[in-house]
Amino acid sequence: MSLTFIETNKLPRVPSNGQGEATEVLNEALCGARNVLGSLRWLKPSDELKPALTDRHQLIYLMEGEGSIAINGEVYEVEKGAGVYLGPSETATIKARSGTTLKLLHLIVPQTPE
Repeated sequence: MSLTFIETNKLPRVPSNGQGEATEVLNEALCGARNVLGSLRWLKPSDELKPALTDRHQLIYLMEGEGSIAINGEVYEVEKGAGVYLGPSETATIKARSGTTLKLLHLIVPQTPE
């Protein structure tokens, strides 16, 4: 088994159409991961992340900052350590609180056959 170190601070941040900035930190090119995609995301107060409806499972973990997560019409105030799991076809809206920036870890994995 090999061990791969990924220096995430050296990876480029890419703007994501009003959904903050993102950089992939876990994928096939970086470390051979074929069944998972991992990204770091940064949201300013003017940004909001709306993960696309997919046939995949998603986990979004709040690493830094404070904000809100809206799910099914309910808005939850969240801070560092909070997270949300989205099953296939589920969605949420994540926003940073005024005056703060959110740093998120976003993992996407395929739906496995039963």
